[in-house]
Amino acid sequence: MILREPCLPGGWYPRQKSLIEDFLKPFERNANSGGKALAAIAPHAGWYYSGLTAAQAVASLDSDAETLIVIGGHLPGGMPILAAYEEGVKTPFGTLKIDAELREEFNKLGSLDIKPDRYSDNTVEVLLPMVHYFFPRSSLLWLRFPAELSSYEAGKLLAESAASIKRRITVLASTDLTHYGQNYGFSPKGRGKSALEWVKTVNDAAFISAVLASDPSLVLKRAEEDHSACSGGAVLGALGFALSSGAKPELLDYRTSADVDDIGSVPDSFVGYTAISFR
Repeated sequence: MILREPCLPGGWYPRQKSLIEDFLKPFERNANSGGKALAAIAPHAGWYYSGLTAAQAVASLDSDAETLIVIGGHLPGGMPILAAYEEGVKTPFGTLKIDAELREEFNKLGSLDIKPDRYSDNTVEVLLPMVHYFFPRSSLLWLRFPAELSSYEAGKLLAESAASIKRRITVLASTDLTHYGQNYGFSPKGRGKSALEWVKTVNDAAFISAVLASDPSLVLKRAEEDHSACSGGAVLGALGFALSSGAKPELLDYRTSADVDDIGSVPDSFVGYTAISFR
């Protein structure tokens, strides 16, 4: 069996099962009682910063899904869709089997010419221990979508592909929000509390509002023009799937890495995170 090995260095997420279980156990009640969302959006930073937000998104998903599709990003417009072509992916809980049948049906229906994802990238991997914990019997489809409106249409194709082979699926899209400060070369509002407040109430809020309005063109516009999402294509894919399935968005959580640090002052650089589910 050809397996995809983890590529992220230590520090992104725990490697010991017991530590992962301790981290995620508080969210089990959400998964058992409310885990029926057709799709969700989660952040993909290290768990120290975004893990609590990401866990809320993953725990909201349909617990009866046969295949969980994780859509990552970090791809600009003009890039092809990328997919894991291995037979499985290693996580601290063992092996997540790749749903090759669904991947090939998706590729065939859309004439997409999907390319193998051979890159080291955090947008999918960092979420997989959570996926494996909450969905121990489900298969995985690992995808990455480019930041263009065709990704919205590709999301609709995921629904068609699953229906074609009678597969019950749920979709998890991976994106962080505004990367602000000197580390990211983006400081339009200077530094300090006013900059943090602007990111929270204006820049990130505008992107979240576009998602909650279910407007794919506005989602892409806000992500690209405002630099408020690093993986807009992933969000568009989840939106296309969710809307074609009749689901509506709901904001679950929002915070920034500055909130997590809680050092008494606003750091020079920080990132926004959100969890949104579609039911």
